[in-house]
Amino acid sequence: MPKLKVLFLCTGNSCRSQMAEGWARHLKGEVIDAYSAGVEPHGMNALAVNAMAEAGVDITGQQSKHVDELADVPLNYIVTVCDHANETCPIFPGTVKRIHFGFDDPPRLAKEAKNAAEAMPHYRRVRDEIKAFVQGLPDALRE
Repeated sequence: MPKLKVLFLCTGNSCRSQMAEGWARHLKGEVIDAYSAGVEPHGMNALAVNAMAEAGVDITGQQSKHVDELADVPLNYIVTVCDHANETCPIFPGTVKRIHFGFDDPPRLAKEAKNAAEAMPHYRRVRDEIKAFVQGLPDALRE
């Protein structure tokens, strides 16, 4: 059976969608071909990279990209992980199914943090929530 092609989409493709792609590759690589992108990409978030590394998942090889760069990928599912991406998700050709499963935005939660040590608990919580969601794939996509 071919792998499901799943795109995790958020606004900046810097944090939540990158974590989701990393978890999907790490936990579900045998059944999911994972991608991530943003509607307004603005580079990888270093604290997200660090949070994933703490959990044993290296996402340094991933890069922030615009959703248009994946227009030719025959996707099965698009999972929007933030409200803005859900509202502005472009139309993809074919029979791609779109699902919204929103997560809090760690940079926004950590806005008042004085340093990385104060910010990291927000990143860790969202990282762990995304992991729990990804562990339920692909069944959660079909429900």
